[in-house]
Amino acid sequence: MSSELEAINNEFANNPQGLVEWALAQGTRPICTTNFRPFEAVILHMVTQVRPDIPIVWMDSGYNTEATYQFADDVIKQLNLNIVSFLPRRTRAHREALEGPMPGIDDPRHDAFTQEVKIEPFERALREMHPDVWLTALRAEDTPERARMQPVSRNADGLLKVAPLLQWTAKDMYQYLQAHNLPNNFDYFDPTKVEEKRECGLHLQH
Repeated sequence: MSSELEAINNEFANNPQGLVEWALAQGTRPICTTNFRPFEAVILHMVTQVRPDIPIVWMDSGYNTEATYQFADDVIKQLNLNIVSFLPRRTRAHREALEGPMPGIDDPRHDAFTQEVKIEPFERALREMHPDVWLTALRAEDTPERARMQPVSRNADGLLKVAPLLQWTAKDMYQYLQAHNLPNNFDYFDPTKVEEKRECGLHLQH
């Protein structure tokens, strides 16, 4: 990590809103990704307070719960999000007609499934949108891999990746939601992770 990024990480270690403002001043094509999981309204509110029209990129696998789709619709309307959805090239119905239900994490087909419904749509989003700043709601509490990450990093392609909420706890997130009268959703399922503390691979590759 460059000394510049190390200094930024130190300066904004406990200042998520300040880090959002700094990040959005660094590029001209920022995006914020979302999956409408629990507490996701926090990052969406933070970034749109600074840049209301920022593209909010959603890789919709087609396997979300009904509650998650309803939550997404509520947050999109409440925050007037500039939502940009990227879907797998095959619908869920098409995939399941040929290959059956979603494979479990011990199934050798699961890696290909993850590639199809999450990683390929995200890589397509990167190609089509050419972002120079990527804001994400990653938190250190989520997985052991994320606990080792820094709030600001730059990938091999030069994309500035910013996780303003990395050090926040679930309590911090809940208090922010309450303070800003934002909705939440706990009926969430990620078919590429299945287990709560398991990585799907997207953030390890990018």
